[in-house]
Amino acid sequence: MDKNLNALQPAAVWKYFSEIAAIPRPSHHEERIREYILRFAERHGLEHCLDEAGNVYIRKGATPGMENRKGIVLQAHLDMVPQKNNDKEFDFENDPIEAYVDGEWVTANGTTLGADNGIGAASILAVLADDSAVHGDIEGLFTATEETGMDGAFGLKPGLLKGDILLNLDSETEGELYVGCAGGLDLNASLGYSAEAAPATGYKAITLTVKGLKGGHSGIQIGCQRGNANRLLFRFLNAAKQEYLLAAIDGGGLRNAIPREAVATLLVKDVPTFAAEAAEYEKTIINEFDGIEDSISVEVAEAAMPATVMPADTASRLAKAVIGLPDGVIRMSSAMEGLVQTSTNLARVVSDGSSVKMQCLLRSSMNSEKVALGEAMSAVLELAGFKVELSGSYDGWNPDMNSPVLHAMRDSYKALFGVEPAVTAIHAGLECGIIGGTYPGLDMISFGPTICYPHSPDEKVNIASVGKFYAFLLDTLKNAPVK
Repeated sequence: MDKNLNALQPAAVWKYFSEIAAIPRPSHHEERIREYILRFAERHGLEHCLDEAGNVYIRKGATPGMENRKGIVLQAHLDMVPQKNNDKEFDFENDPIEAYVDGEWVTANGTTLGADNGIGAASILAVLADDSAVHGDIEGLFTATEETGMDGAFGLKPGLLKGDILLNLDSETEGELYVGCAGGLDLNASLGYSAEAAPATGYKAITLTVKGLKGGHSGIQIGCQRGNANRLLFRFLNAAKQEYLLAAIDGGGLRNAIPREAVATLLVKDVPTFAAEAAEYEKTIINEFDGIEDSISVEVAEAAMPATVMPADTASRLAKAVIGLPDGVIRMSSAMEGLVQTSTNLARVVSDGSSVKMQCLLRSSMNSEKVALGEAMSAVLELAGFKVELSGSYDGWNPDMNSPVLHAMRDSYKALFGVEPAVTAIHAGLECGIIGGTYPGLDMISFGPTICYPHSPDEKVNIASVGKFYAFLLDTLKNAPVK
């Protein structure tokens, strides 16, 4: 396993990425990465500050002869998604990511890599450290807690940024320029219950586990039609022929990750019969997801007898609510071929002995459709007895095809690589929409290297694409529009 990222090119980007990967930085635990970037600014004698929202800001003046160019803000986020394989022992709050070279890619050993958005952050540091780079006034903006709510972008105050252009370095397909993104809405639901004592006789405890799914980013991979472990588990329970008692459920993880695994603790009377039914169900969903998922597993295993179970009525309403909720792609865009317009992801279902909670992330590039989807999902859940809260709404970023920086970047890319870059929008919720609301005059583009399977332990970044992305970034700075 080749862990020497410093041998890769461009050397400065991989140097800083290697250092960033060694710093634990899951969402809400970004203290050490903030301190690292602030120390970087101090070492290089750059103007810097830490704002109230936890964002780090650095400024560097124009190089000689570039004072008349529009100022550019380079933006990336500090945090990463902490996902690992079930058999991987790893503490995201304390352990460094085990990044290594795997052929044409850099990936991690059993965990997310954090190239989302560590490569973007590393590239900003490489630019700021490079006194040979040609640029107008540049600002580095490292935003806090993007992955779990875009807290830093929401907390950004007017007056901090001085630039005319914002380059968001958080996209994941090299050769594409993103000029728009979806807005988002969080749905949180809870159903309280009075736990009942587990029967003393007549039942055996088991775990039912749905796993082996690919998961991925709910804004980027949602269009792949991948399986959702929460829905697959409750689909089986809702149709189960044998009576069961539900003691606990733990499905999915982060709000913006498609669930890869879900585990239920159950009491059943006939374990072999239940296991045989689960095995038949596994064959059914393997067939349904042929060509999309290649490692689906539905497993039944013996478990310790729990002290309590949910009331049967609660378990029934929960199962019906989960399978009744819309999930996945709701509508494709009619304006841009292949773009998901509206979707929802049932990210989390978990019980704690007195309540069961759900979390969904709704996305749409059409605000009215996002609102209507939230109302529809709330109606389903409220009929099942859940209390529902809709929060964290933010609008999308509407494309400006007359953008001066878009025209400049198209010319730059073609001059460098001999082909036109693709100009598109993304279904994921980029921070551009929020930052643009606070700074409405900003001319914005999002781009980046090729990163596959973000938000999952299969995450990897293409090495050659990092080189192209960074060369393009430097050329964009050099050819920034005149003020």
